[in-house]
Amino acid sequence: MLLSKEGIENNLSGSAKKYNINVFDCISSTNTVLRELAEQGAEENTVLIASEQTNGRGRMGRNFHSPQGTGLYISILLHPDLSAEKTVLITTSAAVAVCKAIEKTTDKEPQIKWVNDIFIDGKKVCGILTEAVFEEGKIKYAVLGIGVNVFDPNGGFPEEIKNIAGAVCSDFKDGLRELIAAELLNEISDINIEETSAEYKKRSLVIGNKITVLSAEGPYEAVAEDIDDSCGLIIKKEDGTRKILSSGEISIRL
Repeated sequence: MLLSKEGIENNLSGSAKKYNINVFDCISSTNTVLRELAEQGAEENTVLIASEQTNGRGRMGRNFHSPQGTGLYISILLHPDLSAEKTVLITTSAAVAVCKAIEKTTDKEPQIKWVNDIFIDGKKVCGILTEAVFEEGKIKYAVLGIGVNVFDPNGGFPEEIKNIAGAVCSDFKDGLRELIAAELLNEISDINIEETSAEYKKRSLVIGNKITVLSAEGPYEAVAEDIDDSCGLIIKKEDGTRKILSSGEISIRL
């Protein structure tokens, strides 16, 4: 099933109506194309939404599985008034927005795996990729990319991710992708990027759990103790020392 631009726009409310929405049946990567448009002078609040990506991208250079008709792949061009060191707050506020959109449109209770993944029932259903360009220590523009597995893909997930990946819903529901897209844009349009840490922490999947921190020096074990006001992850290492992670990647042992 292809996405309906009208179905998305009809469910926008308030300030979300400012978005210039462009819907594609298939695209290489919404983030890649929107970055190219940004360099060509595209206006803030330009939004690309696709039903399929042939070269979807995730963090750390990974591919993001983006099959036709079951997912939702969105990129939004932002001009946030933020310093470079606060770029992570774009990702964390988007994670909160995704959770709220899913909560409003389904009976699911999503949780956030620090820093950018949304989980439901122990499976990853959404990834977020923020790509920013900086100028004089501030963000010139940012492309916020969000990929949501709304339904299970035909034939299931690829072998390499089938034990990790999941979907918001197992059964197809007509119009749900459009509704989630609209609610996501509604949430993002109203969100205060610098005031979402409490909501982010409330939905945390990692606090209190043992984790593996994947660092440049090699992986190490720790316990995730808390999330601070800047959405940094407070961890306690095996030797008892504490550290705040402001970026990076972890794996979790539930």
